[in-house]
Amino acid sequence: MSVATLALRNLLRNRRRSLTTLLAMVIGAVAILLFGGYSGNINLGLQTSYVRNAGHLQIQHQDYFLYGSGNPAAYGIKSYASLIEVLRNDPELKPLLTVVTPTLSLGGIAGNFSAGVSRTVIGTGVWVSDQNKMQLWNEFDFPGEAKTLALTGTAGNAVVIGNGVARVLQLCAPLQLKNCPASQAKVNAGPAAPDDINALSQQAHAENPKPQSSALPQIELLAANVHGAPNVATLAVVKAQGFGIKELDDISMLLHLPQAQQLVYGQETPQVTAIVLQLKHSADLAKAQARINTLLGTTLKDQPLAVYDFATLHPSFGQITGMFTAIFSFISLLIGAIVLFTVGNTMSMAVMERTVEIGTLRAMGVRRNGIWRMFVCEGALLGLVGAVVGIVLALLLAWGINHAGLTWLPPGNIEPVPLTVRVWGETRMLLSTGLMLVVLAAISAWWPARRAARMNIVDALRHV
Repeated sequence: MSVATLALRNLLRNRRRSLTTLLAMVIGAVAILLFGGYSGNINLGLQTSYVRNAGHLQIQHQDYFLYGSGNPAAYGIKSYASLIEVLRNDPELKPLLTVVTPTLSLGGIAGNFSAGVSRTVIGTGVWVSDQNKMQLWNEFDFPGEAKTLALTGTAGNAVVIGNGVARVLQLCAPLQLKNCPASQAKVNAGPAAPDDINALSQQAHAENPKPQSSALPQIELLAANVHGAPNVATLAVVKAQGFGIKELDDISMLLHLPQAQQLVYGQETPQVTAIVLQLKHSADLAKAQARINTLLGTTLKDQPLAVYDFATLHPSFGQITGMFTAIFSFISLLIGAIVLFTVGNTMSMAVMERTVEIGTLRAMGVRRNGIWRMFVCEGALLGLVGAVVGIVLALLLAWGINHAGLTWLPPGNIEPVPLTVRVWGETRMLLSTGLMLVVLAAISAWWPARRAARMNIVDALRHV
């Protein structure tokens, strides 16, 4: 009889012990695969969120990443339109790109002077059509429809503010915000706006007045231009929304790029603080970044620019994915220890119960190596069957979870998303988990097999 056939017969002869061992291995395989699918899904979900909102790559002034938050206007990108054209028409980059769009960050003070309240804010000027196109990116096929910006189809002076900004500026009632309690502290209301701010606002809009809807609440945004002088714009608030984190809700606002440029640069040549690039596939990120670095050192060397990927711009991405990777590694080690102990115990008991059989086989001429291979083969067969059953069961459970209609709120999201476990299609994870179980089971059987192979024939036969 072949070693594999003999090993299978021995496993079937001790069904109860074999099934107990298999059950432990199957549960371990299912736990590894389901949590691995959940962890991988979080990774891809976070990546999708960051790429939709901030792109794969951003080109900035080389000092903006470290120092630009204090004074964004001092680190603007000049002649950004021609730079964008170079990127869009580059023969190596063009096949990789979906969107190339400029953005402008600015700091200022937003005020609702009719209520006598104000607060510091950070605004971002964007091209709405480009941002809506970026929201369509869905390389990993997540369920749900892409959302469009609230600025879509609005006037040039429209603005979207964070819920916290609306709360401080006492705009909860006009914007019909829920869960927005009024402050218990008494606020002394002042005049509608100081005369000097009104004068600045009128001067800024004198040459190109922007339509304003009387039905929308109005706020004033005071920002410093490149020379440090204040510019003021009157903005129509079209919506207040969450930005995923309370700290961002309390300071963030989104406005049209021309309006942001008017505030920061006035009548001077407008600039931007970043050029956002979104790729068709995340796998091309390193290739695209290398090509952009080449362009920045040759064709685009007139300005001191640098390119950063989304993971560098958002350190929280690496922190969150690293945490789940650590948890997954711990679970894998724990399951591996359980498999080692369970299979090793099963093989040790088998050796003790089959001492006479081992002595008989040795007396019939089976060499020590043959006894060793038989027990190791039994362990490997247990691992193989446990891996196959575990993979099949994990696929079925993952399908059930994905179609159960469950939702959860990922980090940084403002709305719940469908809860999915990505097991099907993760060939690398499936194969590595199955191989790990087989190898661990074979290793667990190695010591009992070695002990069985070294038994003395006479001593073994005395157990008859």
